Amino acid sequence: MQLHPTRPAVDVAIAGIVTMAVGLLSQTAAVLGFGAAMLVGLAIARAVTQVGVARIRSAGFEMLWRSEPRVRRIGRRESVTLEAEVRNRDTRAARYVELRAVCSPNLVVKLEPTAGEVPASGRLSVQVTVTGARVGRHGIHGLSLEVRGAPGLFEVPLTFANPFGIEVLPRAFSSQLSPPRGGRSRQVADDGRPGPLSGDGLELRELREHQPGDPFKRIAWKASARRGRLMVRDYEREERDVVWLLLDASVELWSGEVGAAPLDLAIDEVAAAAARHLSRGDRVGLGIVAGRTLGWLRPDRGPAHAMELMSALSHRAHAHDGDRSDLDEADVAYRVLEHARPLDPAAVAGVRPGELDRVARRAERLRSRAPFPDAEVHAPSARERTLRRYLAAFGAHCPPRLEPERTRTDLQLATALERAVREKPRPSVMYLWSPTPDLGARPEIERALARFPRRRVELRWVGMRLGQSIPTDGSVTPAVADALRIRARVAEERGARSLGRLGIRVEHLRSRVGPPPAG
Repeated sequence: MQLHPTRPAVDVAIAGIVTMAVGLLSQTAAVLGFGAAMLVGLAIARAVTQVGVARIRSAGFEMLWRSEPRVRRIGRRESVTLEAEVRNRDTRAARYVELRAVCSPNLVVKLEPTAGEVPASGRLSVQVTVTGARVGRHGIHGLSLEVRGAPGLFEVPLTFANPFGIEVLPRAFSSQLSPPRGGRSRQVADDGRPGPLSGDGLELRELREHQPGDPFKRIAWKASARRGRLMVRDYEREERDVVWLLLDASVELWSGEVGAAPLDLAIDEVAAAAARHLSRGDRVGLGIVAGRTLGWLRPDRGPAHAMELMSALSHRAHAHDGDRSDLDEADVAYRVLEHARPLDPAAVAGVRPGELDRVARRAERLRSRAPFPDAEVHAPSARERTLRRYLAAFGAHCPPRLEPERTRTDLQLATALERAVREKPRPSVMYLWSPTPDLGARPEIERALARFPRRRVELRWVGMRLGQSIPTDGSVTPAVADALRIRARVAEERGARSLGRLGIRVEHLRSRVGPPPAG
């Protein structure tokens, strides 16, 4: 049990020590005894606090979720309100001075009330408002109360491990649940560009003179009678695009303020572009590329395919994978033990962080209690995959790797461009989200773009916004932040000019995003 002294306790301890020092220097027994009594009283208060909190625990102090199901799905920057309940089975009330959520840093959680009292043999209802700052599967691991003992000199944190899962998807995901409008008139060919083209359709294109080969059913008899020559109706036939969306998901693009990192903004933009093209009836494919290919979905249409796209954008670029995480296997095992200890103390009793095999076996047993037990991760060994899968299943945070993977990502991007061009059905439009390149420093991209068939496929390069990821919370001095933004803007302009010389258009899409939600 950890006890934290309050400010009055620290003042009493300092006063007692000073009083005893004065008594020793002056050789006054009364003063020395008074100082010693202050310290003894402080020790008694500490013991009383320990006994009181131990009594509360033994009586049954617990936290339950009243919201069902235990996993909620929301869009990024959207909020959901959950209900929790703290129960006190003791015959005395428990006063707490702070209530906080133990959760992933990719969530913004607000609690109400943050201070108060859990009545004797009663319940305290807690409103938990959760806002998703970053896509992915994130966990609220429980609540922590700072309980203050009866003398008010010591506080004891009580943590209740009760996992709740929050799945955060791109903001555009809700629009994918409705099918394209138009019914049968929206059925289209696999290849080609949007109309209007001449052919069979419902929309009148023009009236023109009859030509050999025109079917008689298209003759406009009234118009022909008025003009004195045969006229035919020409209708529009709309064809749809086959669109590929390629996303550069290099791990270094997670850097910056949570919710405003380049990859945060790019995922929202990719989702919005997918929603826009799917609503037109286009076929949309998706490639998520980093040091390896993280996800590849062939072009298709429909609500089911839209949800596959949204799921891939949300879950494939996470940092739980061994090659994308800043934690090695030993660090992951330590975090697994720290998470599992309040969840099930008996299951990890006697297990040390260095015993990786034992930690992995305990983690596999506890994973069935996780909000996302089917989470998948990539790791070089089965044991490390088990440990990392535990963290992913409970939505525990893994920091992204600090070392960039730009060289390997460029190799994969070049391969992805060639692969998408060869895919059937043939694409007509391709978007690529990546920082605008200095082609001299990225030769793999330069060679891939030189070979790209731009006459047959329209390539649109969407520059990722690096300047907006610079923190605004004061962690970076204003002068340094301004210098970094200027440097990022110059690099973007230089890259745009390089692409322009190759005839590639650079677009700057703007998804509807605001500043990161306040914590």
